[in-house]
Amino acid sequence: MQTPLFNLAHARSGDKGDKCNLGIIARRPDFYPILLRELTAERVKRYFGEWCHGSVERYELPNLEALNFVLNGALDGGALASLPFMKPESWWIALGAITAGLTTAMFMTPVVAEILAIPRLLGAPLTARAELGLAFLLGLTAMKTWTYFWVSQIGMLAGTVVYVNAGTQLAKLDSLSGILSPGLLGSFVLLGIFPLIARKLVEIVRMNKVFAHWKKPARFDRNLVVIGGGSAGLVTSYIAAAVKAKVTLVEKHKLGGDCLNTGCVPSKALIRSAKFLSHISRSAEFGIASASATIEFSDVMERVQSVIRTVEPHDSAERYTELGVDVVQGSATIVSPWEVDITRDDGSTQRLTTRSIVIATGARPFVPPIPGIEDVGYLTSDNVWNLRKLPRRLVVLGGGPIGSEMTQAFARLGAKVTQVEMGERIMVREDPDVSELVTQRFRSEGIDVLLKHQAKQFMIENGEKILIAEHDGQDVRIPFDAVLVAVGRVANLKGFGLEALGIPTGRTVDTNEFLQTNYPNIYAAGDVAGPYQFTHTAAHQAWYAAVNALFDPFKKFKADYSVIPWATFVEPEVARVGLNELEAREKGIPYEVTTYGIDDLDRAIADSEAHGFLKVLTVPGKDKILGVTIVGEHAGDLIAEYVLAMKQGIGLNKILGTIHIYPTLAEANKYVAGNWKKAHAPQKLLAWVERFHAWRRG
Repeated sequence: MQTPLFNLAHARSGDKGDKCNLGIIARRPDFYPILLRELTAERVKRYFGEWCHGSVERYELPNLEALNFVLNGALDGGALASLPFMKPESWWIALGAITAGLTTAMFMTPVVAEILAIPRLLGAPLTARAELGLAFLLGLTAMKTWTYFWVSQIGMLAGTVVYVNAGTQLAKLDSLSGILSPGLLGSFVLLGIFPLIARKLVEIVRMNKVFAHWKKPARFDRNLVVIGGGSAGLVTSYIAAAVKAKVTLVEKHKLGGDCLNTGCVPSKALIRSAKFLSHISRSAEFGIASASATIEFSDVMERVQSVIRTVEPHDSAERYTELGVDVVQGSATIVSPWEVDITRDDGSTQRLTTRSIVIATGARPFVPPIPGIEDVGYLTSDNVWNLRKLPRRLVVLGGGPIGSEMTQAFARLGAKVTQVEMGERIMVREDPDVSELVTQRFRSEGIDVLLKHQAKQFMIENGEKILIAEHDGQDVRIPFDAVLVAVGRVANLKGFGLEALGIPTGRTVDTNEFLQTNYPNIYAAGDVAGPYQFTHTAAHQAWYAAVNALFDPFKKFKADYSVIPWATFVEPEVARVGLNELEAREKGIPYEVTTYGIDDLDRAIADSEAHGFLKVLTVPGKDKILGVTIVGEHAGDLIAEYVLAMKQGIGLNKILGTIHIYPTLAEANKYVAGNWKKAHAPQKLLAWVERFHAWRRG
């Protein structure tokens, strides 16, 4: 009997005879009629027509009986001998079917799974459906049939031998005692470790291929060279020194990176001064009839620099030298996978050989190419700290965390601030109710928040600087004295050898789950690697980069991004960990929402900070936490309890059962857990308990 099957054929891509060969191969012949009835040509076209640009045809699979016999028999062991008796045009199909059947479970994709979700196939064994899945996937390639065949056989030969050996040992069983025979146990052990061995062999082959054009030094000057002295570079170096590795850290600007010098530290110092002024303006709320302050902006900015100088020793060359790190002030260039050229600030040069390299070069503010922006001059988070005179009218481009923090701080210090955001709301990564609460606060403080305004052009007209922004198809003129650009950051990818080595980059350095580049001994961490651009995630990545760089191939760890918190230090402060509603909906993750209004919290009322809320997302019907958003005073501190809970798998029930000091803001974490508990109270049980108490009263 010959059974017709679907095949995508004559799918030409412009070259003669190129085909998108798709053969459906299954272990059970009774699948074929089901496929013919339910996997219609239109369904195949819908999923694969766009890729193959061809028509769906039927064709006859030669010698189906022999194919099915070999496919089943090979897995039972001992059927390979039947191959010589097959027709010449069928043997290669049979071998391809065998290898497909052995490895398909690892190659299933959602698209294939959806195609194979035919009602009458869903009850079939997973392996059989998986065989169909791989046949679909392999058919999507444009490779020639012969190429597909020989590559498949060479690549899967070892796996085929392992599986056939296991089948052969199983076929020899003639009693229960045979289960513990050395041969059978050895076969199962081999089945278990074979994927690990195969993976390691693939890694070795890839490594040898990428290193093929480079000469590896016989010995190394360093275990690790780290390029960049920001958060990621400092932590990487510290870990390496702590485990007694020989490490050199190269920084061409200031140690501490953006966080210490132009980011976290100075911005929070400025925000604190601005918050103090906001409390003076709110003096009546605290029972003080009137209060005033004399502000000298230059003094505020000098305080910012004083804070930087106070924190600076934590990240100093002296400290890290004492810890065992060889700290070099200068620039570094990677000249080979194991060599780094260093040019020191004094002009001297040095070439170091090293087993591993970690790239931690950070990021810088992105300045969009808006016409006229260079003519009017602009500020960024890098140079705004050089200001000593407060701009009377400040335009802030961008509604993200940096833009929003600087908007409120400068407004509180006395500037007339206009925040220009091209999107529909500021702080777009947060839920809309969060953005709305912050926007209302900004506007109540006199900030002009312009949403859906696209900056088009800067100009100087009669000596006055003007921004032209487009809003609803109309041009809006915004006069200003200074503009702060805060529309995002871009990774530092140039000037240290990535191009010469051919290390792939996009918006960041391309890395795998172990933070390795295409060279297994070259890693990247921090802002230059992404996907998050926070100081604490840079330090988090640094642990993985350092440990993997120093201990691979003996042991390495995948970077874990499952619980990443962050905060935006506006007022009301916003902190988040895990999912919010926006992300949960985008990812199709079911969730329940429990909220608690901080306006009901005793300590918040006493502090005149009774505003904001907690929002907790949980698995429906369970207390497992999916994500938390806190809006309110000290949200960045309050979120820590939930970061720990998510990391350690602690649910809301245990948070509710934990004593929290009264009166504190932290009680809000317990009260939102209480709200969840009320919503999930066992009503039927409570009804019985009510009757029990009534009975006891007599």
